[in-house]
This record gives sequence, structure tokens and C-alpha cells, in this order.
Amino acid sequence: MSENELPFDEILYALEQGEFGAEEGMIRWSSNHTFLVNVHYENFTFHAIYKPRSGERPLWDFPEGTLCLRERMAFLTSEALGWRLIPPTVLREGERGLGSLQYFIDHDPEHHYFTFDASMLPQLAMLSLFDVVVNNADRKGGHCIEDQDGHLWGIDHGITFHTQKKLRTVIWNFAGQAILPDHLTDLTAFRARLDDPQDPYTAEAVTLLSPPEFGALQRRVDDLLKRGVYPQPGPGPNFPWPPV
Repeated sequence: MSENELPFDEILYALEQGEFGAEEGMIRWSSNHTFLVNVHYENFTFHAIYKPRSGERPLWDFPEGTLCLRERMAFLTSEALGWRLIPPTVLREGERGLGSLQYFIDHDPEHHYFTFDASMLPQLAMLSLFDVVVNNADRKGGHCIEDQDGHLWGIDHGITFHTQKKLRTVIWNFAGQAILPDHLTDLTAFRARLDDPQDPYTAEAVTLLSPPEFGALQRRVDDLLKRGVYPQPGPGPNFPWPPV
């Protein structure tokens, strides 16, 4: 995010309280109904991605009408870990009903995971670990974007937090490698929050996930802390399709 834009926390508030402007169009390559919209807040107007629940394509393995909830949950988890990998994302009513509304990161869509150079590896290590935590079933290369300040953002988290292992990602660079000590420290603090029902993150998380999904989140973090390494690809599909 540029220094000329609203601060992160104010963007989050603007998403919650700002006025929906005109839809600029549908994102055609998305599997679900996804719209680029304007949001007006005081004297500031910015783009956001609106994914209404009513436009979600039913999936055989995810409960119907929950993808927008998982988008919000992914954002909250990134913030709870202190990693700031996901653009500000809220749930709110729009012209097409309840949906997720996410701040649009200005980026070059032709610049993504498959075109990144080695300078992005430290940030990719964090994003790869985040995907294990949230059990991301669809980390495509085009879901890894870089803003004009060189910050890495992950987008599209509708199929996350399943109870079964469904990690499908293009980021297998770190498989079998030791998790960095700082990241283990973050995971340890995050795990403690999951046991506190009064914690703001946990209090909202249990409204967004089913009890089995929340329990699976706890177990995934436990497993990472116990093993201390990135997982290896397991049996079954491990890469998303298409990869970009």
C-alpha cells in the first residue's frame, strides 16, 4: 500500500462504514461471482473486491454459502499471526446481499509467483506457512501479488479451513525445511489465543467456522509446532489447476 493511501486500519473502517459505489464490472476469470466496486469514505474513493454469497458456486466438499466467511477468516488469521498478508477484508451487505468486501491492491497481474525473483523468497516463506495454517486448497500463482512497495499479498481464500487436509499450492519451495524461529514464536502466540474464548480473534473465528473446522485449525498449528518443519506434498492433488 502506498504512503499516499489511507492507513491500514482506516481502510478497514472505510470498508465497514463506507458507501458502496458503482460496480465497475465482473472479474471474468473468477469461479464465483466477483465484482470490482467503488467504495466512498469521506473524501476518499477506492476500489474493492465484492464477493456476494449469492454468487458462490456450490462445491461438493465445502458447505454452501460459506466462502465469503472464509475470506474474512483468512484475513483475521493473517492479522492474528501478525503477518499482514491479506488485504483488509470485511463482511457486509451489498447490493447483491451479504458478501466479503476486500480492499483492492493495485498490482501488475502479469507479475506473480511464477515471475518473482529470489528477493521475494522471505515473504513467500511466510505466505507458504500461512497456507498450511489455513489449509488453503487453491494457492495459484496469480493469487500471489506484489504492490508498488514490494509487499507480498495473498488473495482468494474462499476454499480454506476444511477439516480434511486439502493443501494445494504452487509454493512448495520450502517443503521439508525448518520453520524460522520467529515464525514459530508467532505460531506459539497464535495457538495460545485459540484457547481463549474471550480473545477477539477467537470470539469471531468460532462464528465463521464450524466447531470441527475450528478444532482442525488448532490441530494444524499443534502439528506445525511439534514438527517444526514445512510439510511435504502428500498423496492426492497437491497443485491447483490452473496453476496461475
